[in-house]
Amino acid sequence: MILLQSASRFLLQVLLNRVENLDKGVELDCQSVEFDDVRYHIQVSLRYPQFLVLSMSLPIPPPETIFVDGLPFGAIEAIKAAYGALVQILDPPKDGYNLTMRLDLVQLPQDEELQYDLLEKVASVREVVLGAPLRVVLKHLASKRVPPDLDRLIALVHRPRESFFLAPEADKVTVVYPMRFNDSIDTVLAISFLEEFVEARRTAGLNNAPPCFWSPVPPQVLEEAPTEALSANSGFVTFVIYPRHVEGRKLDRTVWSLLTFHAYVSYHVKCSEGFMHTRMRRRVESLIQALDRAKPEIEDSKKNAQNRSSKRLSLMEIRNNTNS
Repeated sequence: MILLQSASRFLLQVLLNRVENLDKGVELDCQSVEFDDVRYHIQVSLRYPQFLVLSMSLPIPPPETIFVDGLPFGAIEAIKAAYGALVQILDPPKDGYNLTMRLDLVQLPQDEELQYDLLEKVASVREVVLGAPLRVVLKHLASKRVPPDLDRLIALVHRPRESFFLAPEADKVTVVYPMRFNDSIDTVLAISFLEEFVEARRTAGLNNAPPCFWSPVPPQVLEEAPTEALSANSGFVTFVIYPRHVEGRKLDRTVWSLLTFHAYVSYHVKCSEGFMHTRMRRRVESLIQALDRAKPEIEDSKKNAQNRSSKRLSLMEIRNNTNS
């Protein structure tokens, strides 16, 4: 199993290259698109080379999710807490984007390790922004409290026009994913994968992992969810998160794992499909090779039979000539 990294490799590489060449006036304008339709736009001007403008576009949220000024609730506070004086949020953001930040690269620490850690955190802006509501709920869970002023069922966006749901309680948080796939083959593979995924959770080595369940129908906790949000052709996956799963450094890992669970499943479904296609192609190639090897043997056997028959005829001619 492969887990996706929270830091965008594209963003991290651009940031590292820019910091290494900070004294050079280089104009920069580049864009990138990541899974689940998250887009980045980086700009650096010749006039102000110490500033880097980073814009980010999020997946289109479905109606049931809560967005404040184009961002998930708690995102602004999460950005300020994560980046401090390094980042200034520009309002309004650039057209077509949900968030635009200006990074003052002069504010980076001089220590190389601290500098790299902070740049890696900037490259993880996706987790900081999209994971902000999830982090708020799980932080309250760590202290065994229910977040105030939130509904009993919270919808969070993770893919374009798709959401997953949180049902927070004082001693646990139930997380439910309606699993949807466009391709019929992906749907079949996903159901098989999820059933095995739930079964693997029952092994002795995963006793401390969050309980996991799969069902073809919506679980009872989604009774208050809108009907249009419950259309899932691959069933529903449920995780139950307890305070022990969000203690200390476990919080960051839990937030990212829950935020990208659908992408994690999609990745392994595509890998499984590609593996099976490779196996089928190899099998077909081996059968073709077997058929190719069989063709010369048939021709050789025909030639040998003709040679034997000609030899017999020649012997009979010799005998007839002798008798005569």
